Amino acid sequence: MKEQEIIEKLLEENEEFRKVSEEHHKLDDLLTEIDKKVYLTPEEEVERKKLQKQKLLKKDRMAEMIRDFRQTNP
Repeated sequence: MKEQEIIEKLLEENEEFRKVSEEHHKLDDLLTEIDKKVYLTPEEEVERKKLQKQKLLKKDRMAEMIRDFRQTNP
């Protein structure tokens, strides 16, 4: 099974995966808005770094769930 097929299946059937995916997309949207600015204040720069870390944690969790799915569904 290809990764995209696994993602689609998890989005349909796994509430946690769906929630983490939605949070990941929201963080991505927030980062996109911040990145539109020409100049960031020090506070905005700190917020940007925080959002990036949160987004990466969500991505890592989704990757872990995909790996778990592959192991339990060979």
